[in-house]
Amino acid sequence: MRSKVTVVGAGNVGSVVANEIALGGYADVVMVDIVEGMPQGKALDMLQAGPIDGYDVTITGSNGYEETAGSDVVVITSGAARKPGMSRDDLLKINMGIVRQVTEAVVAASPDAVLIVVVNPLDAMCHVAYEAAGLPKERVIGMAGVLDSARFRTFVAMELGVAASDVQALVLGGHGDTMVPLPRYTTVAGIPITELMSEERIKELSERTANGGAEIVSLLKSGSAYYAPGAAAAQMVEAIIHDRDRVLPCSVLLEGEYGINGLFVGVPVKLGAGGIKQIYELSLTDEEQAMLNHSADAVRGLVEAMETLK
Repeated sequence: MRSKVTVVGAGNVGSVVANEIALGGYADVVMVDIVEGMPQGKALDMLQAGPIDGYDVTITGSNGYEETAGSDVVVITSGAARKPGMSRDDLLKINMGIVRQVTEAVVAASPDAVLIVVVNPLDAMCHVAYEAAGLPKERVIGMAGVLDSARFRTFVAMELGVAASDVQALVLGGHGDTMVPLPRYTTVAGIPITELMSEERIKELSERTANGGAEIVSLLKSGSAYYAPGAAAAQMVEAIIHDRDRVLPCSVLLEGEYGINGLFVGVPVKLGAGGIKQIYELSLTDEEQAMLNHSADAVRGLVEAMETLK
């Protein structure tokens, strides 16, 4: 019997997540959205691609949660994007409500599921989902570090003219401009990038990574990134469904690790069946720890802001 994955939100990111899972052929997919006809239409379109791409999973579109019952993993992509004239608090309040409502609905239908949150501001929304779900912390995870690390890997590969698959990178911290790329842990086929490019150039690529989402938004003029975020979430789903024990950077609830307590922050974890199996606590330099603390403070500011909006 195949595993079952629910993707809440049939917009650009949710559609890519569903399509990546279908292409992998390892789980049936249910897409849920409040817009009537949209998840059903996209699901049917993906089903019709199956004979061409060689997959035969079931893809279902729905405007409710009955079809999601018994899901192994739920990916939450539903949320509003920040619009001109909208304050941070406006976006927080809107997405708080959406994520809380969605989480309660999916957990009622699938109490044993692992939740992956892909809604901005991401680390703050993980807090909302965690409180609403009432699940163990191992089963509420934010997708950020996989995407941020992929962006860093891409920029390093472009700079050096090497295969991106040979680049390994690690990005810690909150998902935003305070994220912490770690050049010491970034390599090309095992060679530290500190041996391959100047400190100044590494700093420039790190800054480009931190602003990777904003760069795409500025180019698109309307909308934001969705191919890479969707692929990143699907990679996490695959690690859980297949119990791969992948070591990936994810936003998880820290309880003393890295000197941070009670906040969702991106760190390297072992990801497999049941969600987070282990949190890896790296030895950071004083500068790296200071940057991580600064990033955690930014997340804390959002969490405190949400308290005033409840």
